[in-house]
Amino acid sequence: MNLHAIRAIYFFEMERTWRTLLQSIVSPVISTSLYFIVFGAAIGSRMTAIDGIAYGAFIVPGLIMLSLLTQSLSNASFGIFFPKFSGTIYEILSAPVSYVEIVVGYVGAAASKSILLGLIILATARLFVAFEIAHPLWMLAFLVLTAVAFSLFGFIIGIWADGFEKLQLVPMMIITPLTFLGGSFYSIDMLPPFWRTVTLANPVVYLVSGFRWSFYESSDVSVAISLGMTAAFLIACLTMVWWIFKTGYKLRA
Repeated sequence: MNLHAIRAIYFFEMERTWRTLLQSIVSPVISTSLYFIVFGAAIGSRMTAIDGIAYGAFIVPGLIMLSLLTQSLSNASFGIFFPKFSGTIYEILSAPVSYVEIVVGYVGAAASKSILLGLIILATARLFVAFEIAHPLWMLAFLVLTAVAFSLFGFIIGIWADGFEKLQLVPMMIITPLTFLGGSFYSIDMLPPFWRTVTLANPVVYLVSGFRWSFYESSDVSVAISLGMTAAFLIACLTMVWWIFKTGYKLRA
């Protein structure tokens, strides 16, 4: 494996983060902090506990997951879309660099940014809400798995998109609504039976539920199912990326 090529792609993408620090890190942290202030400190203090967890603490995993999903998608999709848009992707494809090395470089950088952002938001949350992490290692495992899986998904979107409008379509119209409806701000057990069953078709429910369990040992679905769904989504994205490079979908002029 060409580690030099992976490092070159990885550090180039990471350098772009430091050049756009306000947009990449500061803006999401401030936006999430506003959620903690409004829903955690202000409204949360007037709401009853959910499963014995104070509302402000209950929403912490959901808000971290919301930022993690959206940032993983945007980082990875823009990272591969811009070289395709500018035409420099053909220089990479013609270089002695394998498809695996290209994916590891781009997806690794996008996942690293998202994990870093998630940890910063986690630290910021302590300024507004008191909470504990029952299983730190499982929390990190869910954080890394989710970041990698959705960075791969973002990579796929970046290949598929042929304009900036399409680049924002899936995150804004699909992922963000699914995250809000995936138990980020409530337990799905609070829903009527019919809507609870419908909500279980939302894949984000399993990500949020498993991540919340690592904090409070409380979840809407089995932790094993949450982990299995996350792994299944990761494998599906890997399969799709393999097919893209095998067929040259939207990569070959």
